[in-house]
Amino acid sequence: MSLRVPVTVLPHGVGLPLPAHATDGSAGLDLIAALPENEPLTLAPLGRAAVPTGLCIALPEGFEAQIRPRSGLALKQGLTVLNAPGTVDADYRGEVKVLLINLGEAPVTLERGQRIAQMVVAPVTRIKLVEVGDLTKTTRGSGGFGSTGLDGGTISR
Repeated sequence: MSLRVPVTVLPHGVGLPLPAHATDGSAGLDLIAALPENEPLTLAPLGRAAVPTGLCIALPEGFEAQIRPRSGLALKQGLTVLNAPGTVDADYRGEVKVLLINLGEAPVTLERGQRIAQMVVAPVTRIKLVEVGDLTKTTRGSGGFGSTGLDGGTISR
């Protein structure tokens, strides 16, 4: 079953392919840089930019789009999504942009049509917080930030 998501292509996205799943088993759709023709964008080390995709989407209520890094760009060039995963809410109708940062040691140049991130659409569970005096007890308790891998001050292997 496929969820139908309406999309509008903005003028600077015309001529680029719509995001699609690369394989039958792919969770994400590849997002493409809708940069001007012959105007690449270079990100210096630690440089960041909101890269346009040229797309606006209308997600159905109860869903979000998560913008995630592409593993190859992250590994080979240190390029990642700064607010990973970025969230596109169901009521947002503006352009989907990808906030990229270059964590690598060398400048990275992006060109029009380059795959820059992936978008995963997922259901959202709405919750209502209810204040209580005490929470139920667990074995872990309030331990966090790596505490589940520690045993007497050493890392369990």
